[in-house]
Amino acid sequence: MAGTSSDTVTVVIGPNPFPRLDKALSRDVPEGANLSRSRLAKLIAAGMVRLNGVVEVNQKAKVAEGDVVEITVPQASESHIGAEDIPLTVVFEDNDLIVINKPAGMVVHPAPGTPSGTLVNALMHYCGDRLSGVGGVARPGIVHRIDKDTSGLLVVAKSDVAHQGLAAQFEKHTVERRYLAVVYGAPDASDPRVRGVKGVNFEAGNIMRITTQLARHKTDRQRQAVLFGSGRHAVTRSRIIRTIGEPVVASLIECWLETGRTHQIRVHMAHAGHSLIGDPTYGGRRKLSIKAVGEAGQAAARAFPRQALHAATLGFKHPVSGEDMRFEAEMPEDMAKLIADLTRKSTST
Repeated sequence: MAGTSSDTVTVVIGPNPFPRLDKALSRDVPEGANLSRSRLAKLIAAGMVRLNGVVEVNQKAKVAEGDVVEITVPQASESHIGAEDIPLTVVFEDNDLIVINKPAGMVVHPAPGTPSGTLVNALMHYCGDRLSGVGGVARPGIVHRIDKDTSGLLVVAKSDVAHQGLAAQFEKHTVERRYLAVVYGAPDASDPRVRGVKGVNFEAGNIMRITTQLARHKTDRQRQAVLFGSGRHAVTRSRIIRTIGEPVVASLIECWLETGRTHQIRVHMAHAGHSLIGDPTYGGRRKLSIKAVGEAGQAAARAFPRQALHAATLGFKHPVSGEDMRFEAEMPEDMAKLIADLTRKSTST
């Protein structure tokens, strides 16, 4: 379309690349670029990709470590995305950025299945035209995302310079992101089973470190899968805040991200055998022992309608002033009630 602006995403192919362009890009393109493999294939076919300075339209073209790929991404032009008067919990705001405490159940940006009611729709009403245009019309100001059914903090750029500065921090993994989660069992160094899981080890202070690669599941494109030797490098650390049940059947943990991949905490904790309570994709619905948590606790865990995950802490350098910024959001009411129900038996006896 005439007049449509575009952004350029530069990717340097990493070590042990997939031998073909589309697969290598799918692994190495920055998470914040929001480019799926199918989207990348279309951009390649449209002549929007340069491999070492030369336009490449063959998605099966061979690539090697160190190759430089430039992707021209036309900004989205969905004119139907409109402002909606949806309440927002604003934690901080200035001329360059805004920090939001997102409720569970809210999608971050519009997609074919959720064209309205998203955080972007709410931001367009709240901020008007005071959002960064780097994300295009469909994702104005969006630097990172959290899942629909995950609550908590995320930062949105109001200026282009803030967007670029924040995106660089996310790409370099210098942003502090800490989450609270309620999981089945307790990821403890004394458990020989979890110590035997590939990619899992323990650091001083009973901190569990999970290191794997992550990629889309081969048969279910809505899921992520743990891989070794291919995919995107992913590291999650966690520690137990409190155990739940007598005997222990669940725990409240704190997780923090060294990398930020789609569903990273959810898939990593499931890989370690400690999936999140309420997670419909990775957790299943384990039946907690009535002896451990009582009937109310067992029922609360089975009925919890979402993954018990909350983005509690967000820290970064202000992209314009350079000031250190750190924000915290209290655990939401539904997770606090879940823990109260799970611990009622042990505290009442």
